[in-house]
Amino acid sequence: MRVIDIYDGTCVDGPGLRTTVYFAGCTHQCHDCHNKQSWPADSGTEISRDEIMGHVIENDFDVTFSGGDPLFQIEELVKLAQQIKSIGKNIWCYTGYTYEQVLESDRLRPILGHIDVLVDGRFRSELKDLTLRFRGSSNQRLIDVVESMRKGSVVMFEE
Repeated sequence: MRVIDIYDGTCVDGPGLRTTVYFAGCTHQCHDCHNKQSWPADSGTEISRDEIMGHVIENDFDVTFSGGDPLFQIEELVKLAQQIKSIGKNIWCYTGYTYEQVLESDRLRPILGHIDVLVDGRFRSELKDLTLRFRGSSNQRLIDVVESMRKGSVVMFEE
């Protein structure tokens, strides 16, 4: 997997201390993106799932996938998410896609079975709001994936 960086013990990408993995590759290329260096698919470093799992196990924090757009590497991401869930960790995933787009995509949908919260939607600089927790613009949603899948409609995450 192409990874820009891994931060252990961050508290800005979901509740509590988390291990955040910043994946390479993004085709959304949002205006005023805070992580433009992650756009090229060949940026960062090639890291195995086992290496990422080592970070997760060693630090024993819940996990956040960020980027770039983690869904750019969906096949490997699903396998990694399965491994992380097998050890009981909570997973948040940031994406420029909307929940509805992920749900409708045969290729992307499998990730929904392995994550707890999806932070969806492209960052929109005209909707930037520094008072929002865990997201940059007001169009982005914190979606409780487990409840949304169970109910068949979008359920927002509540702390």
